[in-house]
Amino acid sequence: MDNTGRVATGDAATRPADGGSTGSTDQAIAGVEEQFTRLFNQVGMAMRDRASHIHPDLQPGGYKLLSTIVRSGPIHAGDLAAMLYTDKSVISRQVRILEDMGFVERQTDPTDRRASFLAATPEAIDKVNEVRAADQANLYRSLRRWGEEDVRRLAELLERLNEVAR
Repeated sequence: MDNTGRVATGDAATRPADGGSTGSTDQAIAGVEEQFTRLFNQVGMAMRDRASHIHPDLQPGGYKLLSTIVRSGPIHAGDLAAMLYTDKSVISRQVRILEDMGFVERQTDPTDRRASFLAATPEAIDKVNEVRAADQANLYRSLRRWGEEDVRRLAELLERLNEVAR
């Protein structure tokens, strides 16, 4: 049974906490859930493609970490873990792989010589920026077809969604 069917039958996962009735709003929410599933699947495929453009052995998680380092600039591993909502051990493992590929290097923190920053190499920065430029061009090309008002509305709705997701 798809999510729409679950909503229609009043599945416990979709029943309102206040005991209210489900209705057309819940049907619409099920549609949003379905679209998120499709979007997340597309994002997953895109992450694999982006990673493979950087290096054939780079995994999507490694690409996410690398692109974050490129975007943020040199960063401590703990700060990177917090930014990506992941465990520091995951960061350590991925950083070792990225170092072996020549995409990340450690730089001594001048304020605390015991600590180090993770920094993207010039090659990594160039490759990530190339992939990003292609993605950005596709996004702009696609959303320009929508018209300004629709794009502004999308931005507003995404902002509201981000506030709810906190």
